[in-house]
Amino acid sequence: MAAKKSSTPNRGFKVADQIQRDLTELIRELKDPRIGMVTLQAVEVTPDYAHAKVFFSVLVGDQQATQDALNQAAGFLRNGLFKRLHIHTVPTLHFMFDRTTERAADMNALIARAVASRSKDDEPA
Repeated sequence: MAAKKSSTPNRGFKVADQIQRDLTELIRELKDPRIGMVTLQAVEVTPDYAHAKVFFSVLVGDQQATQDALNQAAGFLRNGLFKRLHIHTVPTLHFMFDRTTERAADMNALIARAVASRSKDDEPA
């Protein structure tokens, strides 16, 4: 028997996008001092909407303490999502620190060093 296709293409992406927008508002309402300036980078939802990985970065604060605080508040945040989203299953939230921004900054620094050393090599002696 053929697998049932979703009636709406890209529905998972739309749900993940809506979760990201709603979580951004809900996290601002948290009063936990361990949560600094958090930016939600992405949300990945499983096909059955049972789990969602929420990738975040921190501008100010300790990333491990922030991750612990967000995972402790996951139940509260899920309850807030339940009130906002109109889907049958609201996913269990799993917060993960996203190192993409750090890696990009490191790569930019390496490229800048390589360009600087190359320009020194190209100068006439």
